Amino acid sequence: MKNKDGFFDLVYQVARLIPYGRVTSYGAIAKYLGSAQSARMVGWAMNNSHTQKEYVPAHRVVNRTGMLTGKHHFGGSDVMEDLLKNEGAIIAENQIVNFHQIFWDPAKELKL
Repeated sequence: MKNKDGFFDLVYQVARLIPYGRVTSYGAIAKYLGSAQSARMVGWAMNNSHTQKEYVPAHRVVNRTGMLTGKHHFGGSDVMEDLLKNEGAIIAENQIVNFHQIFWDPAKELKL
């Protein structure tokens, strides 16, 4: 599955660029990579990010409404939430309350 692995590597490169205290969505990364219909595949990459030698801040990638949908992949039920709170995210009921204020759109922030 070389194509999938190459896509995952691109996802990890983008995720590593998300600034501290900011978040983005699976869909925003997929759209930036020219594959807008691949948000789920970005999620799979985030689920697998712990296998990377270089750290991937996967906790900064959430769904399009700011829900912490991947939190069960962080080794504890509150790890993702705690990491985000430590960076200034306000979270209630597994959702980032200040999502729109801290949202980082790679299509706007990164130059192709």
